Amino acid sequence: MKYGVDAEVARSTEEYVSFLEGKGFTFGSDDIGFIYFGKRYTEASDILVNAAIELTLKVQKSFDGSFYISFLENLKQNGIKTRSEAVSFAKEQGLLK
Repeated sequence: MKYGVDAEVARSTEEYVSFLEGKGFTFGSDDIGFIYFGKRYTEASDILVNAAIELTLKVQKSFDGSFYISFLENLKQNGIKTRSEAVSFAKEQGLLK
């Protein structure tokens, strides 16, 4: 069994959102709509969607739907497939230190 952040990101998006809500993050119905719209629009995997949610929360300090969709699009356009690649990409873009 996997443990830690990578294990959490490897869950389905629905499970990951529930996990985050259990940690105290709140998502309104608009936020959930953005999450699933972005997933369908980009045809991204659960792992990539979950990484985009995580990094949106880290960069924006709360969920920002338009930032999330833009970031998810950039991840897809740049061939990012894993959480670690997404974190590296965010650092390269100056979003994270």
